[in-house]
Amino acid sequence: MDFDEEFELEHLIFKQRKCKSCGVIKDLVDGYYKTRKGGGPSAYSYECKECTKIRVINTRKIKKSKDICKYLDSYPDW
Repeated sequence: MDFDEEFELEHLIFKQRKCKSCGVIKDLVDGYYKTRKGGGPSAYSYECKECTKIRVINTRKIKKSKDICKYLDSYPDW
């Protein structure tokens, strides 16, 4: 039995990962953003691209024009 036959590159590199948010198993390279330099599996995030987009959209600050109008209404008109 040869060492090369027993272990292949697929055994050493993870190709799929389970998303931390939605729990769906997706391809590591296509389904996750890269968070740091390097090519190993630890260079990719634990949250899939779709869940990351949803999280960013939901937590983005929205400029409210009503707050600006309230400030201008209370400002003394000299």
